[in-house]
Amino acid sequence: MTSGHPELIAAIVADIAVKGPIPFARFMELALYHPRFGYYTRERGEEKAGAEWTGERIGWAGDYYTSSDVHPILGRALARQAKQIDDLLGEPTPFTVVEVGPGKGLLAKQMIEASAAEYPSLFRRLRYVLVDRSPAMRSEQRRTLAHLPANMLVWMNRLEDIPPNSLIGLVLSNELLDAFPVHRLRVSEGRICEIYVDYRQGEFIECLRPLSCEALAMHLRRLNPQWPDGYQTEVNLEALTWIKQVARRLQRGVVLTIDYGYTSEDLYSPARRNGTFLCYFRHSINETPFLRVGFQDMTAHVDFSSLAEAGKAEGLDVTGFTNQLSFLAGLGVEAMIAELEPESPEFRAALHLLKPHGMGGIFKVLIQQKGMGHIRLDGLTYRAFGEAALTNGETHSHAA
Repeated sequence: MTSGHPELIAAIVADIAVKGPIPFARFMELALYHPRFGYYTRERGEEKAGAEWTGERIGWAGDYYTSSDVHPILGRALARQAKQIDDLLGEPTPFTVVEVGPGKGLLAKQMIEASAAEYPSLFRRLRYVLVDRSPAMRSEQRRTLAHLPANMLVWMNRLEDIPPNSLIGLVLSNELLDAFPVHRLRVSEGRICEIYVDYRQGEFIECLRPLSCEALAMHLRRLNPQWPDGYQTEVNLEALTWIKQVARRLQRGVVLTIDYGYTSEDLYSPARRNGTFLCYFRHSINETPFLRVGFQDMTAHVDFSSLAEAGKAEGLDVTGFTNQLSFLAGLGVEAMIAELEPESPEFRAALHLLKPHGMGGIFKVLIQQKGMGHIRLDGLTYRAFGEAALTNGETHSHAA
């Protein structure tokens, strides 16, 4: 069944009419990021009467929530980690934080306010760059951050707008890479095929075709998977391109990536035969991308091993890999929670970020660095995984 934003559906159908069936990654790109009608890019007020979309994407009234929606304690902890990185870099002027995909701007607000209250020297030198290609999201960020010093904030549409080898500081993303378009694959009669999208008799349908590009074939050769017939999964090539772009723009500093995902070994294990692709609509989950096209989010879990490997090829060394619970514990979250009234809504919300079988364990934190040598970061005091978790012993954490 096909339903969704009529102009978006028409745009996708037109693409198929010109090119024939398109890779699912192209369908996902259009559904989420079409310049005018995409889920993330569409401005408020463009909906037709009776449309399913309320205008809210992120938060309790939207389709999903992020850690920064739950409690500001994550922003406070990240400010503390930024301060330590600032010290290790020699307190540069400016100390630049680049947040890619900053959502509604809540994490930026929380980090900047925590810096103002606790680290005045960092606050005076702070330059906060928000990178977002969505005009709708940039408008929300400006509303969220309107009370902060205007000369501290910079907006950019694309990471490529930042000059190469120019950044000294921290590049941060929180639940960004999981929403990048993914190639979906299925093993059929012993061959790995790619899922394409066609349009027939008024509906989008899936069909299997050979791999759409050499980059995907090369990636699979590196993974060397042994998947049984019927196995289905996803490959996020755009995330690997993204981390390379980040590395090329960083002169010295840290890249901190928070998202849900696994190592390659876990993500592509034979037991995970249905993949991780999901759609979110009003906090409910489904696996039907052709339902509510443009009105629901689409995600897939991140392959952190491949992300680390792609970054290493561009000069990013892995500092450590852990989960959100361990990361926050190393940054003193216990003392922060102790300041809250026990059993208050704020107290319960903060604990929500730490649940081992919830956000605390599901969300992973990959920390990479460039030009800083072997550093020790407080966020990696407690390691949730062994040193060989990412790349079969080739990657080592320098945490205590």
